[in-house]
Amino acid sequence: MLSIDEIAGKHWECLVIGTGIGGGTLGHALAAAGKDVLFLEKGRAAFLHDDTLRGSYPELSFRRMAVASPRNASQLAQAGRCYDEIRDGKNRFVPFIGCGTGGSSALYGMAMERFLPGDFAPPGGPDQRCRDLPGTAWPLSYADLLPWYRKAERLYRVRGCRDPLRGSDSDLLPPPPLSAQNAELYAHFAGQGLHPYQLPLACESLPGCACCQGYLCSRSCKNDASRICVEPAVREHGASLLEQCEVIALEATATCVSGVICRYRQQTLTLRAERIVLAAGALLTPALLLRSRSAHWPQGLGNASGLVGRNLMRHFVDLHLVFTRSSGANPLKEIGLSDFYQTAEGKLGSLQSFGLLPPAPILAATLAKDVDNAAPWASPLLALIRPLLPAVLSRLFARGVLLAAIMEDLPAPGNRVVAGPPLAIEYRPQAEDLRRLQAFRKHVRHVLKPYRVLSLHQAEKNSMLAHVCGTCRFGKDPASSVLDPDNRAHGLDNLYIVDSSFFPSSGGTNPALTIAANALRVADHLLQNR
Repeated sequence: MLSIDEIAGKHWECLVIGTGIGGGTLGHALAAAGKDVLFLEKGRAAFLHDDTLRGSYPELSFRRMAVASPRNASQLAQAGRCYDEIRDGKNRFVPFIGCGTGGSSALYGMAMERFLPGDFAPPGGPDQRCRDLPGTAWPLSYADLLPWYRKAERLYRVRGCRDPLRGSDSDLLPPPPLSAQNAELYAHFAGQGLHPYQLPLACESLPGCACCQGYLCSRSCKNDASRICVEPAVREHGASLLEQCEVIALEATATCVSGVICRYRQQTLTLRAERIVLAAGALLTPALLLRSRSAHWPQGLGNASGLVGRNLMRHFVDLHLVFTRSSGANPLKEIGLSDFYQTAEGKLGSLQSFGLLPPAPILAATLAKDVDNAAPWASPLLALIRPLLPAVLSRLFARGVLLAAIMEDLPAPGNRVVAGPPLAIEYRPQAEDLRRLQAFRKHVRHVLKPYRVLSLHQAEKNSMLAHVCGTCRFGKDPASSVLDPDNRAHGLDNLYIVDSSFFPSSGGTNPALTIAANALRVADHLLQNR
């Protein structure tokens, strides 16, 4: 391990800011190829601390059961969770995203699925009744990304079955048997002539696997970016890692990044590297660029187009509790359905089993906060019944299986990240989004008949940021994009961005595999262009 003086005094070949799916995957590929890599991570390296909280939610250790807030920062940090508030209009909330090695992948439900070929074309057009959306075509095709999809699936040891509507071109590792409830829904969908499949998961599926969705895995079962990439890069390939190190600004000339200014243990350091890879997530990455103003970059670093932070997308996600005839535990995401991905009403989305929600006391606290934000007058009424809510919610969710309906949201320049402080988002669903959302909900209601279903419409909630993307999109035209097709910032020779910021459109399924595949593609580009 290098000392802090040695780290600060060295000119690195590659400095990677952020250790999630994008940064972790790229850094691992470069380190394995012999490159000198330094990871900078704002959160903690979970694998270096004995007091890391694994196997449960940090909220369960709060003195008073409540939603996450900055006053619980130490517990959230121990659990690999974000602990900073985001402002959304008058509301403030701590987003349920990762902060620590692995980023949000350390918390994810491990669904790793390819985008469909049509996702790489513009989401607009008359066939989908959408307005024309300039800059939303991906500068590469599904075929271009296909070899990197295959490589990412092998790297993350993805197991599952191919979606029959996407075709099959390679084998995944075999999945475990379906739970009784998911097997029942699988048969229900197939009986309607639909095309269910077992969802690809980056999971070792050890006996008794609890999925660990929402918290750090305690059994080396979850194949996240920390376990698969960051730890091997450090322990086996000579990469260095500076944890609990917050990057506060980037120094730059007119053509390149010359220094990375960061705060580490009450010190301010300036680190230097031949190449800078920014992968802090689609919220913090644009915020860092916007804060890095200079005479050369008065609108923010890399922001000659004015698009840094804009075109924020986050997916529309609804949950549906289906009361099946079968019973039993079903903690994993197990089945998927993409029959409504492309319809006469336009691109809608995918349906997949969700796994387990957080424990009932956490749900009750979240419900109380939502009510207080949306209808403060009702808070005293909810307070009267709140002691009863955990028991009611526990019984309710134990009786069914949860499905998540994930729908692509369209990019809009007015939906954006504001650097702050505090960091803020401005997001409003577009009219076309709402039209498609209603059509999708109608399809879901129809295919779930005759089951009793409790629908939890979450899509309009701006705090749902698990799939946030699009705030530094790539493209061929510098006037309508922030990055070029190799993910290099327009006008800067040595700055690359590989988190989900680069997405021109959000697709209608989990983004992790596409982030990982693209990171491998960019890593290969860097290795070929030394």
